[in-house]
Amino acid sequence: MGSYIFVFAAQFVSILVQVLTTAIFLRAILSWFVPPGSDNAIIRFLRDVTEPVVSPLRRVLPQMGALDLAPLVAMVVLQLVGGLAESTLLQVASSFR
Repeated sequence: MGSYIFVFAAQFVSILVQVLTTAIFLRAILSWFVPPGSDNAIIRFLRDVTEPVVSPLRRVLPQMGALDLAPLVAMVVLQLVGGLAESTLLQVASSFR
């Protein structure tokens, strides 16, 4: 019974990482087409969801002119950390069997 909680947590982490990665990707792509400062509800939602992940990376990464590498780095870090967390949770779940 206890292993189901860890399997559920691993699935939750996997879904959360995919949703955040997709949101970051969409925000980056839409930033090319929507002018800055526009009051678009979708852009505002994507910014609110992704800013806690992307903002700390912007402070650490060097400026590269108009090119913002923070979304790309955020997606890679999310995939790596999410995969590690998911595999760890699944290993813990298998130890209960």
